[in-house]
Amino acid sequence: MTGAMPGAHGMLGYTVQVPRSGGRLLNSLKWDERVDPVMWQPVPTLFERAVEENIAVTHVAAKRYENTGFTQAVFRGAKYSGANVVQDLVTQTVEALHKTPAFVYLYVNDLDSAGHSDGVGSEKWLAAFTGIDQMVTALLHKLPRGTRLWLTADHGMINVGEKIVIGQDNQLDKDVAVIGGEPRARHLYLASENDSDSARHELAANWRETLGAKAQVFTRSEAIAAGLFGAEVSADAADRIGDVVAIAEGETIFIEKARHLQEGSMVGHHGGVSNTESYVPLLTTTVS
Repeated sequence: MTGAMPGAHGMLGYTVQVPRSGGRLLNSLKWDERVDPVMWQPVPTLFERAVEENIAVTHVAAKRYENTGFTQAVFRGAKYSGANVVQDLVTQTVEALHKTPAFVYLYVNDLDSAGHSDGVGSEKWLAAFTGIDQMVTALLHKLPRGTRLWLTADHGMINVGEKIVIGQDNQLDKDVAVIGGEPRARHLYLASENDSDSARHELAANWRETLGAKAQVFTRSEAIAAGLFGAEVSADAADRIGDVVAIAEGETIFIEKARHLQEGSMVGHHGGVSNTESYVPLLTTTVS
């Protein structure tokens, strides 16, 4: 929540290699106590900037997210108000808005979770969607008059089609020391002793030849030049980008062999650049 592009804030994927760590991956949701969230993501958040303007900012979400590194990196500056049931989420949102001026960021992950496990359009997904609709209806009845409500999502989702396991019946794992990213967008890292422009181009060529139209494949420098992470890429962000970046096309996913059961069992995925994954609606209204 910075208003900046990934090349500036440095949050580049679900998992990325920590530079000069011996191949250690940082899972952005689970985090790693050895990584300082503020140093990893140094751009002031919108919440911090709002507080500087004397706006009371509250972050309402599940209690389990409160003290995570991800929350500190992305949402710092807000007062955290944890709640685990819809009624409490609504109540705490309404209470926080009695201060003026005030802004509340309310997050629920039910739809994302249902999509991953059962797929977009499944019964579980539709039930979660209905639950969110009911929550928004409750909010509209209880929010203070004059409150502006925005409803959006952090991404879309596609249901999986072809599953390609990296290194199974193919040579996609050749020269790859560490696999980062996620099934729809992979960061591929070479071993430190094999870190060269020629090695990056060879790895990219192997993926292009093997996958053809099933992936967009870039070396690190090509990804930066193409603007995948924004017009400006900091030195720290560039250091974290894979030597090769592979983005799945269509409904394909690239599964890490060691995680094939977990990644392969998920029906819904996101992280690619399709319109379905990238473009989300923004609904807004003012409570009268």
